[in-house]
Amino acid sequence: MSGKQHETGLSRRELLQRGAVAGVATGAFGLPADVFAKRRSDGRKVAVLGGGMAGLAAAHELAERGFRVTVYEPVALGGKARSIPVPHTSKGGRRRLPGEHGFRFFPGFYHHVPDTMRRIPFAGNAGGVRDNLVAANGGKFLRAKGRPDAGPFGIGPDPGTLLTVDGLRDQLLDLLSGNGVPPAELAFFVNKLLVFVTSSEERRFGQWEHTTWWDFVEAKDKSQEYKTVIAAGLTRNVVAAKETVASTRTIGHMGEAFVWNILGLGNDGALDRVLSAPTNEAWIDPWVAHLKKLGVKFQLGQRVDALHVAKGRISGARVHDARGRHREVEADWFVCAMPVERARRLWSRKILKADPSLESMNRLYPDWMVGIQYYLKRRVDITPGHMAFIDAPWALTALTQGQFWARRDFKRDYGDGTVADCLSVDISNWDAPGILYGKPAKLCTKTEIANEVWAQVKAHQTAGRHLPDDIRHSYFLDPGITWDRKRKRNNNATPLLVNTAGSWDDRPKAPTKIPNLFLAGDYVQTDLDLATMEGANESGRAAVNALLDAAGSNAAKARKYKLYNPPELEPLKRIDAQRFKAHQPNLLDLG
Repeated sequence: MSGKQHETGLSRRELLQRGAVAGVATGAFGLPADVFAKRRSDGRKVAVLGGGMAGLAAAHELAERGFRVTVYEPVALGGKARSIPVPHTSKGGRRRLPGEHGFRFFPGFYHHVPDTMRRIPFAGNAGGVRDNLVAANGGKFLRAKGRPDAGPFGIGPDPGTLLTVDGLRDQLLDLLSGNGVPPAELAFFVNKLLVFVTSSEERRFGQWEHTTWWDFVEAKDKSQEYKTVIAAGLTRNVVAAKETVASTRTIGHMGEAFVWNILGLGNDGALDRVLSAPTNEAWIDPWVAHLKKLGVKFQLGQRVDALHVAKGRISGARVHDARGRHREVEADWFVCAMPVERARRLWSRKILKADPSLESMNRLYPDWMVGIQYYLKRRVDITPGHMAFIDAPWALTALTQGQFWARRDFKRDYGDGTVADCLSVDISNWDAPGILYGKPAKLCTKTEIANEVWAQVKAHQTAGRHLPDDIRHSYFLDPGITWDRKRKRNNNATPLLVNTAGSWDDRPKAPTKIPNLFLAGDYVQTDLDLATMEGANESGRAAVNALLDAAGSNAAKARKYKLYNPPELEPLKRIDAQRFKAHQPNLLDLG
């Protein structure tokens, strides 16, 4: 018996009988099959509203459990993680140049995404799409104005060292040394990290959740190098967060995950991993093909603009296509897998009356973190990993992609035959003045953005030596950025949720108080608690598990992972829980 038959509890004979009845009904009365399905629903029809990371993850888990899933997506499957073919760039039978919202980065402490990848078949790969992840072991922090570069990050302490406070202090000092921060300030910062890793969950949620990273590391009165490298460099450049507003609980949680990963604790692979080909080729296209084999249906060009409520449940969703034509979607269950800025537009008075807690989503803060790609005439291998341009006002990080794309050759496979590589750059600060025009990125035209980013990259001497101006072939800025001529500023159709101190309680959980509506997206409460592919995947699984409970299904729950928690530090965390309850600081907190 197949898994799907087992889930529905129907024998082959019963399935055939139902099929015969359906055929008679549709033939005798001229009713379309979907109308009959609505009248005789088996309770397993799911509408997934959004085809990004969260939506595809939810569809995958549901389809494996025998649910009938349809995904509604207005733009393109894969969301911000997809490849974006650059229009009018292919010649001689080659593919269009591969653009993207931003480069890919799969830390070794990701578990949900690799687990999904292992279940996506890929020709020649025993481990499926997961085998398309390759290690990037040469990431560096690049500096400008003659300052020495630091790195490669991820190459540091002895992973065999026992986790004691003193041992961890020595390891962190070794790992972070050589970055230009005064020794006394570096020692201070390392002690702050030790305060965090020995903090109890009670303190993390009760104190550090409401403290910004900037305040936690006491950056205000420190040197400029401390502010640039420690306070800003380890947030904007590493985890795409803003140091002055981000929650210490979230940044610290991610920071310790990086440290445990470096030490080989609780990780799935190397600290810095990328794909061996453009994202769609290495991951998204095989994923969609696999989901179709599982029975998932995709409705592209369909934007959801309303949810209808009747008798305390979602009775349907209204969608429209690019031509403005509307239609109604009916299902037993609805998974809203849209970005937060789009999802919260759906919360009508009836929905908020049914679940008032959803109104807190209006306090969540999306901001601009968008990428630009430079196509190069010659191959460039600045370093075999990600680069963080520490002194760039626009908080730039980058990757040269050709060195990792073993499955592809740029000149042979893409563009007009003259492009040999791609420098993919993420812009994390769109509000700071640049060095060429003195304007923030939000007020720059596309050409100005391209020139400004190029200048900021080249100002870092290591990158500058490898990037003469004649190497540039062309560039591609995420199409979500559009110039408003009247206002003389950019619009952004693809913002990214930015973590802010105290925002945990504003983030909803996957189940809502509407019994057939579930939420999936990087704004949903997850263990990772940051706008990432991993967090989106985890939220999709959380939505599926809540749906299984609501449906009374006996199917196995989607597997959930938690970031590594070293048992060696548990005694100190138990002491800290008592101290927090008594309104006392952490034992190591000398402030």
